[in-house]
Amino acid sequence: MLKSFKVPNNIVIVFSIIIIAAVLTWIVPGGRYDRQKITVNGVERTVIVNDTYKSIDSQPQTWQIFSAFYTGFINMSHIVVFILMIGGAFWIMNDTKSIDIGILSFLNLTKRFEKWKFVRMLGVNNIIISFIMIIFSAFGAIFGMAEETLEYRIVAWLIFTFLAIAFVLWYAARVKKNPEKSIMYEEDDYWRKRGESDVETIRYYTPKSAWVVGGVLLMIMLVYSYYFPTTNLKVGLNTVNGPIIPVLTAFYAITSYFALRKSLHFYILNILAFTIFYLVVGVLGYDWYIMEIAALFLAMGIFTGFAAGKKNSEITKLFQEGVKDIVSASLVVGFAGGIIAILNDGMIIDTVLHSLANSLKGAGQLTAITIMYGFQSLLNLIITSGSAKAALTIPIMAQFSDIIGLSRQATITAFQFGAGITDMIAPTSGVLIGVLGIAKVPYGKWVKFILPFMLFLAFVAWLLLIPTVTMKLSGF
Repeated sequence: MLKSFKVPNNIVIVFSIIIIAAVLTWIVPGGRYDRQKITVNGVERTVIVNDTYKSIDSQPQTWQIFSAFYTGFINMSHIVVFILMIGGAFWIMNDTKSIDIGILSFLNLTKRFEKWKFVRMLGVNNIIISFIMIIFSAFGAIFGMAEETLEYRIVAWLIFTFLAIAFVLWYAARVKKNPEKSIMYEEDDYWRKRGESDVETIRYYTPKSAWVVGGVLLMIMLVYSYYFPTTNLKVGLNTVNGPIIPVLTAFYAITSYFALRKSLHFYILNILAFTIFYLVVGVLGYDWYIMEIAALFLAMGIFTGFAAGKKNSEITKLFQEGVKDIVSASLVVGFAGGIIAILNDGMIIDTVLHSLANSLKGAGQLTAITIMYGFQSLLNLIITSGSAKAALTIPIMAQFSDIIGLSRQATITAFQFGAGITDMIAPTSGVLIGVLGIAKVPYGKWVKFILPFMLFLAFVAWLLLIPTVTMKLSGF
């Protein structure tokens, strides 16, 4: 019977969660904390005021399960539009087969390393997977890392990264040995057929339009280099100042010249690489957010199309096809926003916070940190925004930490672990749902795949919290 069970559509799953949330508004009493606006690092935030909780009339949700979709789309509109623009931009790039050629060239390059016995023993594929995971993990750990607890955080990062790499390599080896072991075996039929096509038969050429685009982009970068000769990159609590944009412009000129001489496809890959470089500079140096990033990738797609010699109508058609291909993912993101809308309109989130505060009274340090960690993990399934969760919970948790003599750094660590682990299955996470949609992985299958490993990581995270209350650590 279980084998015949079919995972429901992502939208069906999200709608089911909305119904459950609506039922909770009939069960959980209504309540509310007073709120105030404060400024943190130049950013205005709304936080709750301690000891201001009061019971209010509950607001049971009924027909609102349908209007929640509308509210969810409004609240998540920036994510929805972002996903659509990314999908359209990359569809234009994919039409040139540049990414396929880049992957093929990279695989051919890695074969050269197989002449070394040590590399053959470890496996080139294993090294590549591990390297990519370490890079992404390092970026996530370094940006925002606090110096006062650096030693502890490095140890935690190493443990989680090692476990993640081990899990991915184990799964990759299992699927390589028997592809049918993959939970996505049936859905991957498209990619298997695509892999059978001979990419090497693609014609390598460089049209004049690519040289024109290369020159236009260089002129644009030179103008920006003139107006922005130096950039302050904020990495964690540190700031790095230097001629970042002029240096990137110089590198773009050099790499584009050699890429254009080789082939259009390598030049388009060069555009992709510098899009990512400018994304990093924009985020760290100029406080870019979703709007600027979406605009950057849209520009990437348009210039890619012109470089390939496509007409305006052709680029527009490809963009529309890309949007059509990714629209299901953006719909799920919008619907998922309805979950939060139901809980907010039902006035029950503050009641849950108040219950947490009462449960911490009289609790020991280890019990308190465990309750905080468990609550943050569950809350993250509903509210994935770190700043929103911090504004809701930290004022209460920090107060009780002081009362029971628990380090505030330990409280923040419990907050971060709880916010990070369950991000892997949070149905309200626009990033998760968007990525799954782009990769065409059903949410239900993803949860079935990742849940055992996520629970294991959650247990490891709890073990790492114990030293923060039982040992004297630097910064705690």
